[in-house]
Amino acid sequence: MRVMVLVKATEDSEAGTLPSTELLEAMGRFNEELTKAGIMQAGEGLKPSSQGKRVAFDGAGRTVIDGPFAATRELVAGFWLWEVKDMAEAVEWVKRCPNPMPGPSEIEIRPLYEMADFQ
Repeated sequence: MRVMVLVKATEDSEAGTLPSTELLEAMGRFNEELTKAGIMQAGEGLKPSSQGKRVAFDGAGRTVIDGPFAATRELVAGFWLWEVKDMAEAVEWVKRCPNPMPGPSEIEIRPLYEMADFQ
């Protein structure tokens, strides 16, 4: 089963505060574990929403909206794409993850649709 693991944004990540050297090293070690276990397929951090854009769709119309975007807790600061045997395995891996932010933070795990879901 493939899952998208979403690191939720915080005020720090939206302010563009870069992770400490210690956190970068800890995340590097965690990513190495994921890779060695055959779990991690992709993973990246995202720049703050102030550097992003949204495109709103309304029928044939398109409107470009410049960041930053409100509701920081609903934004994503980074992601992984993992291949796991089930959701329980994904949860166990996330529980081993270093806290991705200097303060309180959340990580969301969402299963991807696979072709078998549409048959």
